[in-house]
Amino acid sequence: MIAGPSEICIFADKSAPPSYIAADLLSQAEHDESATSICITSDREVANKVNSEIEKQVQQLERKDIIQKSLELNGRIILVNDLSEGFELINSIAPEHLQLMIENPMDNLHAIKHAGAIFLGNYSPEPLGDYFAGPNHTLPTNGTAKFSSPLGVYDFVKRSSIINYSSSALDKATNSIIKLANTEGLTTHANSIEIRKGKR
Repeated sequence: MIAGPSEICIFADKSAPPSYIAADLLSQAEHDESATSICITSDREVANKVNSEIEKQVQQLERKDIIQKSLELNGRIILVNDLSEGFELINSIAPEHLQLMIENPMDNLHAIKHAGAIFLGNYSPEPLGDYFAGPNHTLPTNGTAKFSSPLGVYDFVKRSSIINYSSSALDKATNSIIKLANTEGLTTHANSIEIRKGKR
């Protein structure tokens, strides 16, 4: 996976305070100028209020020069038609950090297929995950959450694959293996199976 630059995607509705949304977007933008901060909403009023809050809050922030450049390059507020379109967009982005600041976020969790870390509700901001709640902080970015997971214990454990077929089990797979090997042009692979099944 690719771990960085940092990303946040917030899916918000009217139940989320715009000041919270703005603060959370800004918290990721302060990482560096390449950080990405995206708000998705189906409510134009929410979009407008979040934009106003960002403009107001950024002036008071110590790292405002970095934040402003980050937002200019990679900050977005995206208006969608409904929840379904929002979830489709989220899964397309496959963000590193996803905050579901919508009513009943747990009921919609099943719609998320691709995200590194998912934060549910208005009181689970991304910095909670960074500093206290305990999920791994090394997360897939740049769309790699479509095929990769947060760093975990299995990444540090050496494992082996163990294969054990009986003669009758191999019989069932013989023709498929031979066909695949021959198609790939690796006829000696096919021979390894053929020898065992009396085909040579």
